Amino acid sequence: MNWIKNFVRPRIRSILGVVRREVPENMWIKDPDSGQMVFFKDLEANQFVFPGSDHHHRVPVATRFSLMFDGGVFEPLPAPTATIDPLKFRAEKKYTDQLKDAKAKAAAEDSVQAGFGTVNDQPMVIAVQDMGFIGGSLGMAAGDAIIAAMRFAVSKNCPFVIFVASGGARMQEGILSLMQLPRTTIAVQELREAKLPYIVVLTNPTTGGVTASYAMLGDVHLAEPNAQIGFAGQRVIEQTIREKLPAGFQRSEYLKAHGMVDIVVHRHDMKATVSRIARLLMKQDAKVMTGALVPVE
Repeated sequence: MNWIKNFVRPRIRSILGVVRREVPENMWIKDPDSGQMVFFKDLEANQFVFPGSDHHHRVPVATRFSLMFDGGVFEPLPAPTATIDPLKFRAEKKYTDQLKDAKAKAAAEDSVQAGFGTVNDQPMVIAVQDMGFIGGSLGMAAGDAIIAAMRFAVSKNCPFVIFVASGGARMQEGILSLMQLPRTTIAVQELREAKLPYIVVLTNPTTGGVTASYAMLGDVHLAEPNAQIGFAGQRVIEQTIREKLPAGFQRSEYLKAHGMVDIVVHRHDMKATVSRIARLLMKQDAKVMTGALVPVE
């Protein structure tokens, strides 16, 4: 127990009439590139893009939906229920407790949320993967949510867009998590058979088993600037091949230059770009403007 901190200092403050102001933890956010402190409200108003360095900060799921859907209005798609803790996994804490904490923090059932609405008057189903929910990991519930959203898009005969952010498969569900890779691949095939656009937006980071499945099966792959995209980590690859990897390896711009990403799109242009690509693939607009499709250099 710190006697000076817990007793003496508060007593001095009370005598001098000093009132301590409580400052919210997220009032200021540090730019990871430039080190500049940015007021949270200013960052939020700029779509969570740091004004100085143009660094794309992580976007809350609700904000992502509001940025994409017209007027921020959409129909949330119900999340399918999945078996909780089928393997009775326990590490530092029980998996059930970890899930409970994650659900309370995210106000969601799992790492994937989906909604149906219009994007520049184009009906569309959008799914968003939440990196804050156990690292955006892919478990049974997340897999079910993606499959259900894809099938809903088929029923509505509209494009399907997914914003991917994940650390990979969820180790707490073992082989049951890995089974979501072929399951989601089959759902992608259902979109193909219905001849509906499947647009993937890769955000920072997109790694692991997710990269090895639905994240790389899109008709068009967009990516936010400087997003980390890959399967294994850079350090693991270097230790395996015993070579130093090139600068910018596994980043959006590098992957675009090597054909893995089609377009690197600034967040401010994302809505316009997605809607134009969707209309082009749906053959709904013969006069598609291509200004927003210019890659970010």
